[in-house]
Amino acid sequence: GRQHCRINDKEMNGKSSTATLNDFSDPVYKEIAITNGCINRMTREELRSKLAEFKLETRGVKDVLKKRLKNYYKKQKLMQKEPVNGNNYYDYICVVDFEATCEEGNPPEFIHEIIEFPIVLLNTHTLEIEDTFQQYVKPEINPKLSNFCISLTGITQDIVDKADTFPQVLQNVVEWMRRRELGTKYSYCMLTDGSWDMSKFLNIQCRVSRIKYPSFAKKWINIRKSYGNFYKVPRNQTKLTIMLEKLGMNYDGRPHSGLDDSKNIARIAVRMLQDGCELRVNERMHAGQLMTVSSSVPLEGAPAPQMPQYRN
Repeated sequence: GRQHCRINDKEMNGKSSTATLNDFSDPVYKEIAITNGCINRMTREELRSKLAEFKLETRGVKDVLKKRLKNYYKKQKLMQKEPVNGNNYYDYICVVDFEATCEEGNPPEFIHEIIEFPIVLLNTHTLEIEDTFQQYVKPEINPKLSNFCISLTGITQDIVDKADTFPQVLQNVVEWMRRRELGTKYSYCMLTDGSWDMSKFLNIQCRVSRIKYPSFAKKWINIRKSYGNFYKVPRNQTKLTIMLEKLGMNYDGRPHSGLDDSKNIARIAVRMLQDGCELRVNERMHAGQLMTVSSSVPLEGAPAPQMPQYRN
């Protein structure tokens, strides 16, 4: 028969070990490994029952539930050994999901210009969305939006005609971030759904607007990579709607609205943080090229935002 998996609050609050966290010979790691084996043999209903017992979220596919329970148990055991210092993580995560000009089929020579700049400010301590920023942007190279773009994004020609150009919107972004004391009083990091927002859309837009790439956006968390690595799923299961579905959530709002997309990405980030994932920078721009950031690199926040200089 199935080995009984003994995970309860009494066991969680047992005597703590005196070994250091880095000493993997410590008996606590054997306990964690044994419990992980038990969790792997649990049915979905058993997993949900145990999660409910610990007052944890019970929605999601079986693999997500297993990961959630394993991380909860591991965190409890390791906290007995050495309390977690919450001051070493970002205070805020800024979720960004640009909307850009596009055409059906997107010809290779087409230049994408940002037409919506949204930010969702996620407090990592409270796990609440504390504020949002949204401004539309007037494109310069292709000022007339395609019917495909209007239909996809819901952004009309009238909206972009009345909007500011990108340099002014970016200045407004910088001022908004400064008012929230990001990079000065509070540490923060940017987060996107994939690589394109920063490495393609923002990179191209800065060249179009003849300004240097902003320093605060040179490193970011690609949540697709984080999600795939954390829940051990292939890259083709990390699209926004699939991530939400696997976590037991529905999309809220209008798909391809930059602000609504950003809010939904933030919901995924919250669930991952609750499940024990330390979302951290995993991509960066260097000399105009997209680079991967190793998880072994010390965690540090983005610099205080500044308006970049104009190119010569």
